[in-house]
Amino acid sequence: MKTLLQWWCAIALLALASPVLAVLNVFATVPEWGALTEELGGDKVSVYVATNGLQDPHHVEAKPSLIARARGADLVVATGAELEIGWLPLVTLRAGNPKIQPGKPGYFEAASYVTMLEKPTRLDRADGDVHPGGNPHIQTDPRTFAKVAPQLAARLAQLDPENAAYYQARAKAFGERWNAAIAKWEKEAAPLRGTPVIVQHKAFIYLFDWLGMKEVAALEPKPGVEPTTAHLSEVLDTLAHDPVKMVVRAAYQSDRASQWIAERAKINVVVLPFTVGGDAEAKDLYGLFDDTVARLRKGAQ
Repeated sequence: MKTLLQWWCAIALLALASPVLAVLNVFATVPEWGALTEELGGDKVSVYVATNGLQDPHHVEAKPSLIARARGADLVVATGAELEIGWLPLVTLRAGNPKIQPGKPGYFEAASYVTMLEKPTRLDRADGDVHPGGNPHIQTDPRTFAKVAPQLAARLAQLDPENAAYYQARAKAFGERWNAAIAKWEKEAAPLRGTPVIVQHKAFIYLFDWLGMKEVAALEPKPGVEPTTAHLSEVLDTLAHDPVKMVVRAAYQSDRASQWIAERAKINVVVLPFTVGGDAEAKDLYGLFDDTVARLRKGAQ
């Protein structure tokens, strides 16, 4: 009995003497920011991603499970530009966590560090799902991550100063690998420059800006509004005098409209993963763009 008691005491003393390995609890709204946070944070962060690659990021339910996760978060990493306007403010409010409220160090928006495209000249709900700050789908351009990464690493260091050097080193290493990957993708995608395409939803403006592709039309008559047959027929008429190589849609979207136009215009449908987890190949940030470029090249043939 005495030996057993001594053994338990030794275990207790060892536990007290060992440092507690605390990690930052991060609540990422969408998969791309969860993946980037893991790249930068390594084993110093525990990342929860509120959505998956096959969900429409505009339309997410503020479920109790999300609120519970936000309640224990040290940092929220969001896209911003009102992408999550329909659900994230409700989640952070009901979580009652003062650390992750907008304006606090525990709240981070990636769009704050990116030059936004397609800023509307007027704001009218009759124009569909229009975002005042510009098109929020910034993750379709890999250069976005090169801009956001050092800012996010600095925020991690601010919240966890004891590991600041660790985050800075990982950000530097990521930047070097990432810039090399961008150069590779740009070389592979060079034949796509100038390629005319149509899209189902205006979600790829940053991708096309990066690759020099030309968006001719969108199947949605207004952002977020399902196309009617009449509108699709108008797009088809446009293609008669302004032909395109392919119609592009995100993996989470219905294929009805894109198949309709593809069959009649005799063009390819290209389904892009859109974010990490959008398909089997897009397992991480590198796979996301490997697969995106490969699918576009195939669709242009």
